[in-house]
Amino acid sequence: MKLRYFGVVLGVVVAALFSSFSVSAQGIIVPIICDIRPCRPVPRPMPQPLPNALPVKSITLTTKINGQVATTHVEQVFRNDTQYTLEGTYFFPIPETASIVEFSIWENGKKLVGEVRSREEARRIYDEIVRRQRDPGLFEYAGKDLFQASIFPILPNSDKKLEMTYTEVLKAESGTVAYRYPLGTGRNVWSRPVRPMSEDLRGGNMPKQQFGTISGTVEIVGKEALRNVYSPTHSIEVKRKGETAASISFETKSNDTDFQLFYGLSNGDFGMSLVTYREPGKDGYFLLMLSPKDNISERELVSKDIVFVLDTSGSMADEGKMEKARKALLFGVRTLRDGDRFNIINFAGEEHLMERGLITANAEGKKRGEEFVSKLQPTGGTNINDSLIASLKQFEKGDRPKMLVFMTDGNPTVGEQNVEKIINNLKATKNVDVRIFPFGFGYDVNTTLLDRLGSENSGISDYVQPKEDLEIKVSTFFSKVSSPVLSDLDLDFGPVLTNFTYPRKLTDLFRGMQMTIIGRYRNTNDLKNITLRLTGKAGKESRSFAYNDLDFPLRNEDNNFLPRLWASRRVGWLLEQIRANGESKETREEVVELGTRYGLVTPYASYLATDGSMANAQGATADMMLRSAPAAKAMKDKSGAGAVRMSVQQNTMQANASVSVDERKEESEQIVLRNTINNQFVANKNFINQSGVWIDSDFSETARLTETSIKFASDEYFRLITNEPSLAPYLSLGEQVVVVWKGKVYRITK
Repeated sequence: MKLRYFGVVLGVVVAALFSSFSVSAQGIIVPIICDIRPCRPVPRPMPQPLPNALPVKSITLTTKINGQVATTHVEQVFRNDTQYTLEGTYFFPIPETASIVEFSIWENGKKLVGEVRSREEARRIYDEIVRRQRDPGLFEYAGKDLFQASIFPILPNSDKKLEMTYTEVLKAESGTVAYRYPLGTGRNVWSRPVRPMSEDLRGGNMPKQQFGTISGTVEIVGKEALRNVYSPTHSIEVKRKGETAASISFETKSNDTDFQLFYGLSNGDFGMSLVTYREPGKDGYFLLMLSPKDNISERELVSKDIVFVLDTSGSMADEGKMEKARKALLFGVRTLRDGDRFNIINFAGEEHLMERGLITANAEGKKRGEEFVSKLQPTGGTNINDSLIASLKQFEKGDRPKMLVFMTDGNPTVGEQNVEKIINNLKATKNVDVRIFPFGFGYDVNTTLLDRLGSENSGISDYVQPKEDLEIKVSTFFSKVSSPVLSDLDLDFGPVLTNFTYPRKLTDLFRGMQMTIIGRYRNTNDLKNITLRLTGKAGKESRSFAYNDLDFPLRNEDNNFLPRLWASRRVGWLLEQIRANGESKETREEVVELGTRYGLVTPYASYLATDGSMANAQGATADMMLRSAPAAKAMKDKSGAGAVRMSVQQNTMQANASVSVDERKEESEQIVLRNTINNQFVANKNFINQSGVWIDSDFSETARLTETSIKFASDEYFRLITNEPSLAPYLSLGEQVVVVWKGKVYRITK
């Protein structure tokens, strides 16, 4: 194919307007009609509107990381659904330390490579397009190192595939290596609807940009053991390949956030990774990840004492619950190790013990357990109080981890039925530290009782809803807790002043487990080369581990997902307090403020001023109204579908380690709000669309901050982005934006 029919010219530029703004963004193609080359003028009015950017049909990412050197190969397929041959300008901001290895375009099954354009020419074209297009979404493509290419031809009703390979040296801080692939920025160009023709408007048709599937694999190989592989932005599958290697994969149809991946390299028995975030003048946020080594020998595992307690009341016969619970319990018995001790108690109107005390989980003991479980039959009422008291009496004093797994499908109907009295009876009976893990089957359980059994006894409640598989869910839990390696954990942060840390009490560490601890810190000076100490017990032996060279800086804005992640855990804990102890004005207002500020799904909707501005709960006055979410009623319910879902939600938030939307779940089951035409969470700020104006949730009319009004795309508008480049992600939302920045309000108007 001759060059006059195909052209691709590329360059790496430093954008003139935004030379100090560090950006992450997925590549886009900004199209113009071009039936011949060079382009001829297009008659006006244009016979068919063009999209702001070509729709992305798919993105396939393949990354190989050796130690800290990453090579990323990405294949992007764009779609031209118009009737025209198009010329496009392609933009892709590469990471600061990256070097382009290859860029190519596919044409008629052939892979073609173009010539390099000078930085000056590439910069001129970028500036020209930004001002000509008047599309605020393009401002997210402002950055230090912006890759740009001109592509021709893009044939009508066809796909255009581009490939790029680049290498970079990944940054490591406090023992944690970070990798990022730009996906999120650009959504405000992609997702904006194509401007419809007048006949489309009359017919009610609103064609929209489409975004296809994103999939990726990351292969990591290190010289040291690979620990704490974690993504806060996407649901990932991790397949270990020995101690020093792993394969990570993900797939999504959401382009709201960049793909971020963290991992640690350590040969210690327990790996620790640290990630921090702090804005100047504010409290900082930290995320600690702990995980034991993979190749733990049997002699290093801690033997445990465990009592299984199963409800065998008549209602367990419904929907096959008894049979599924029996299979799950058999699995639990079979996963016990020879050094473990156990007992099984079933209860209905009264409790029945397999043995008078704990027995050893050797072959003979397991056989006894299997025989007992196989004979269980559902009959009678539900005496929760007496079964729990009998279960606690099974445990003896000693250094072994102690667990009680309690499974029921109903409310207490026999014996003591008052929740407060049942809890107090357990406290009076309990003379050793026992972790209680309650499981509720179905919607007829008392969530207040089960949640308190878990939270007040160093465990956590869980629920099997009718749509879920009881056997699989309970068996998965048994697998998780089968091999404890460290108990009675404690963390000493040394000089670091931490607060609002979650979980409030550390759980035991099990083989294959990864624990995440999230909190805030408020030191007034830079803390570098800090040593943290982890202590715990491995059976009778006390163990201590030191982690050196950790930093808690005064400023680090690289990991801006952390405040939202912390807020979700804080809200989960607050909801638990409200349901257990009743609602107070302070706790309700804090849930509302955090939900509004960070775009979280809560039982309470946000406070909205009648003029459409957002305000925090603390500033709510008579001119505001509260829209109560339907889920608010479930906050007071003890049983029923709403109560169970609320317990699941609060527990999920307290254990949450991701700010991503789970595409498999309904909106009410999400932790974070989806980005929609009415709600956008951008660069640690939540914006609400009120009558076409994107309003920062930090904005309040009562705050009386200095306000500056600027016309969109004016000279003053471009000067603002030049002087304050970090505003670009917010201004990219649209032509009308209200944003609070550095103690001032900027109002962008048409």
